[in-house]
This record gives sequence, structure tokens and C-alpha cells, in this order.
Amino acid sequence: MAPQGKVYRGSVKDFPGFDANQDAEALYNAMKGFGSDKEAILDLITSRSNKQRVEICQAYKSLYGKDLIADLKYELTGKFERLIVSLMRPPAYGDAKEIKDAISGIGTDEKCLIEILASRTNQEIHDLVAAYKDAYQRDLEADIVGDTSGHFKKMLVVLLQGAREEDDVVSEDLVEQDAKDLLEAGELKWGTDEAQFIYILGRRSRQHLRLVFDEYLKIAGKPIERSIRGELSGDFEKLMLAVVKCIRSKAEYFAERLYKAMKGLGTRDNTLIRIMVSRSEIDMLDIREVFRTKYEKSLYNMIKEDTSGEYKKALLKLCGGDDDAAGEFFPEAAQVAYRMWELSAVKVELRGTVQPAGDFNDDADAQVLRKAMKGLGTDEGAIIEVVTKRSNAQRQQILKAYKAHYGRDLMADLKSELSGSLAKLILGLMLTPAQYDAKQLRKAVEGAGTDESVLIEIMATRNNQEIRAINEAYQEAYHKSLEDDLSSDTSGHFKRILVSLALGNRDEGPENLTQAHEDAKVVAETLKLADVSSNDSGDSLETRFLSILCTRSYPHLRRVFQEFIKMTNHDVEHAIKKRMSGDVRDAFVAIVRSVKNKPAFFADKLYKSMKGAGTDERTLTRIMISRTEIDLFNIRGEFIDLFDKSLHHMIEKDTSGDYRKALLVLCGGED
Repeated sequence: MAPQGKVYRGSVKDFPGFDANQDAEALYNAMKGFGSDKEAILDLITSRSNKQRVEICQAYKSLYGKDLIADLKYELTGKFERLIVSLMRPPAYGDAKEIKDAISGIGTDEKCLIEILASRTNQEIHDLVAAYKDAYQRDLEADIVGDTSGHFKKMLVVLLQGAREEDDVVSEDLVEQDAKDLLEAGELKWGTDEAQFIYILGRRSRQHLRLVFDEYLKIAGKPIERSIRGELSGDFEKLMLAVVKCIRSKAEYFAERLYKAMKGLGTRDNTLIRIMVSRSEIDMLDIREVFRTKYEKSLYNMIKEDTSGEYKKALLKLCGGDDDAAGEFFPEAAQVAYRMWELSAVKVELRGTVQPAGDFNDDADAQVLRKAMKGLGTDEGAIIEVVTKRSNAQRQQILKAYKAHYGRDLMADLKSELSGSLAKLILGLMLTPAQYDAKQLRKAVEGAGTDESVLIEIMATRNNQEIRAINEAYQEAYHKSLEDDLSSDTSGHFKRILVSLALGNRDEGPENLTQAHEDAKVVAETLKLADVSSNDSGDSLETRFLSILCTRSYPHLRRVFQEFIKMTNHDVEHAIKKRMSGDVRDAFVAIVRSVKNKPAFFADKLYKSMKGAGTDERTLTRIMISRTEIDLFNIRGEFIDLFDKSLHHMIEKDTSGDYRKALLVLCGGED
């Protein structure tokens, strides 16, 4: 049952009209004779609460003088047996068994230790310690100390005390002090003061730490997770990241663990079973909601695709429903979305990875480039060294110096000497940002077919100044207006979106709370999520919706989207995906993602350009060129946060030769 005043968020509830003796008899009959009725066993056990299952075990012993768990182990096999037997244990004893298995024998399952100890409440930890003592006549702390080492061991011992503060009253002064202490213990210190991280993250209350993380983002200009990745390492780093994730949202943490347990080849069944069993009566509905929102597919469907037989049927019963079929968006997912919008409002310094070269000499660089292309063969390494390590403004000076010195067009020489992906990258770097964007847009609209994804990426992410510069460069290069080409090559609402963005007239002022509330109403009505008293026709509403997304300032739109969540309990991106389609949907989603977190938008596009078989080199090249002097450093940070691997590593693995060498220089480092 849920604590008083709280809504129950488990997927498994007490079975109405429960009779322990009757259920014990049904299970006995299902296992009697040759073979066993697995369907009957899974139907009964997955539809009873843990408390009721414990009573069934006692009734079974009284009626038949036998141990129900032992009989289930004998009759069932494999993953299905592990799942059913896990459901029969009280939660604390289930956790105790998982930890005992994690530290027994050769090697340690650190991921299991981290998951359990980082996510349990004080009371759950106390119950676990007592259950371990009762089941194995051993001291859990002593066993963990004997099986782990270093700072990882110290943090596990702190968590094992179950002494996290639980006071909801938060001191603003202490929040600021803790954020400052964490910054000084890591980013501002030569070496890292791990003890400070252990003390603050291991003892402070959840409410307090959430505010500390917000304050840390403000003063450090990066989330605490990124600092932990940079300052800590190994299992200690993984443990601290798990603690932070659980403080922010346990449902999100477990959704991510479940997704990783099933994605790719093979399934991590131990993880899948442990989470599905342990959260089925706590927060499975919340986990499902976050899973659906974050991964754009339901937990139910992923289990269905990734498992089989009675094991699958039992897991699906514990899951409790298919959110793809329901198509709903619930409070926990809304809370996660709202928090993301709050974080997006915090100003973070944007940093590129390519800086102006010190002691720059345009004549000397022009000579190096000429020498690299003169005679037989081409010195690609020398070209990469110069072009990738100069700012765009310096490259423009080199172009002029080359012309003055040799009476030749450097762009033409580079084009004749280089080929393939490297040529496209180097030539793109030699154009001004506006010239490069104009060229990409021109390619997207000329010839048969239109590359809508390029139009969306550029038009949805550039600021007013960049858009105006692109318009000028486009007119100069192609003697046509960008607006005319967009109008002739697209149609309907998609055309209206692009033309509106091409004007470069987005507001640049702060949020207006009163206006934001009214704008949120329009967005809600357009997406059919609220009834708003309005005489507007459907077309008029759509026009206003388009105007809001294409002309309101970023700070104002962040407030609009927060108001939208309060008003509808939906995230605007999720709602757009659900209720729109095609290029219009993709354009609006790109705008929303750009408003929320532009570096994360580009990190996602870079990841998709390299994941799976083959590489989308056009997208990879375009983003690496266009973001090197704006926010590629931030994109790198978002990349590793989102995908648990560095941009540098993925480029290194997915590309080759001189093209890879040049991309890695632009990337600017391994995270």
C-alpha cells in the first residue's frame, strides 16, 4: 500500500478476495504429477502482492509440510524460475540475496551493489542489513568492506548506514555552501577531494541535494554529473553518478537501467529481473512513463520484443500495461520534463573547441599551404595542421594572403588537391559560417527532391544575426533570395515555418509571464490538450501557434513550455510528436529541442550520424564545421552525458584516414 497521502504507483496490487490456503492449494496442484502448469503458476504469483505471496508460502508449509520456494525451484527452470522465485522473497531478503550473489565467488558484481545501495531509502537499507544478518548469519558491512576497496568502498559503507538526512526543510545558505564545497573539491582543486563528495552526496537529504545540483550548475556552468565524470573514475565514479541520478529521479534512473538491460544484442536478465521485481510495488508506473517519454517506445513493447515464453508473460504482467497503446503522459514524466526546462533556463557559458592561433602569421600559413600542394603529391597533414587550428577569421586572412603572395585562388587549389570527405571538410572550413550555411541550404533545395532535414537543422537553430548573414551570403552567391527558394521548394505549413524563421525576426527580450501563460493556452488548444475559450478558427490558432514558436524569444519560450506542463501535464515535445506528423512535426520538434538545449540537440544529431552501419558524413561534417567556434565543447559534454561515450571516441571508431585526423583536431579533446 502507498504511504498515507501518497498515490500508489506500483503495477502489482493486493489481490481482492485473497485466500492464502486456496492459492497454496492451486500452486500445489499446478506442480503435482508429471510436469507443471507454468501458466497457472505465473498467473497466480504475478497477480498477488509480495505480502500475499509470503502468506501463501506460510499456508503451503502448513497444508503440505513443504517449502514452496524449494518446490518452485525444482519444478521451474532458467530465467522464468529466477523471476518467480525472486517474487516470492520479501523485498529486503530479495536485496540481501542479490548482494550476497554479487560478492560471492570470484569477482564482484559492482553494478548490482551500486544499483541497490544508491537507490534504497534509509528504512529499506536498515531492513536489508537485518535480512542479510538473518539469512546468512553474516555482517553485510564487513562482507562489503572485505570485497571492495578505496573510495568506492568508503561510499558504499556510508550508504549502508542508512543515515541520509530526511528533513524537508532546506537552508539556502547550506545549499550554496555545499555547491561551493563540491566545486572546490573537484573542478577548482589540483587533484580531487573525494571525501567531500562522499560526505555531501552520502548524507544530505534528497530535497537539499536537488537544490545543491541546481546551484552547482549556476556556479560551475556544467551539471554535477559532468564534473563527477571528469574528476572521479572507475566504480567510484559510477556509484556517485548513480546516487546523483537517484536523487534527481529514481524512476528515470531505473528506466535507463532497464533500457540498457535490453538494448542491443543480448539481454542482461539479472538486471531486468531485479528491477521488475523490486519496483513492481513501488514506482513501476512512474518508470513506465519516463521510459515511454525518454526512449519513444513503451517498456511493455521492449520487453515483448526482447524476451520470450513464460518469462516474457510474467514480466509483462509485472509491467502492468502498454503505454504505447494508451498514448498518455503522466505526472512523473511531466515532472522530469519540467525539471529539464528549469535546467535549460540556467545560463551556461558556450565554448567552441577552435580558438584563434597565437602568434598568427597569415603569410607564413599561406606559404605552408602552397608548399603542401606544390609538386607531386599533397601533404594533407600540413593542410590539416593549418586549417583546423586557425579560427575562421584567420582562415579568411590566409585566403587573402595566398592570393596576394601567389596570385592564385586557395580554394581552387585545395579543391584540385584534396578529394572525398576530407576535401568537403577543409573547403567548408575555409568558407565563412554564413557562406557555408548558405551553400548547405542551396544544396538542400536545388535539383530533384529537397533535403528537409538540412533546412530544419539550420533554420531552427540559428540566431537572428546568423540568419541575416545567411540571407546576405545566399543572395550574393546565388543572386536569389533565400526566402524565394524556400517558398518555391516547400509547401503548406512547413513552408510557412521556414519562411518565418528566414526573416530572422525572433524576439530577443526576456520572458513575459502573463504572455507566456496565454501562449501556453494557444499551444495547448492547437495540440488539442485543453479547451480554451476562444473564437479563433482552427487556421487562426495554427497561425498563432506557428508565430509563438518561430518569433518568441528563447527565454520566453522556456517559460511557455513550463506553463504548458503545468496546464496539461504534458511535455510540449512529446505532444507535438503525438499529434503532428512529417516535416511540420520535425521542424517544431527541432525548434523545441533547440530552445531546451541546443548543444544536446546537436549531440543527438552527431550520435545518429555515426551509430549503426555506415556514417552520415554530410551531417557529421556540417555540424563539426558549423559548431567548432560556437558550442562544440558543450556538445561534447552533452554527448557523453546522453550516450555514455565520448564524441572523440565515436569519431575515432567510425571514421578513418585524414578525414578522421581533421575531425579529431576540431573535436578538441577526449572526454
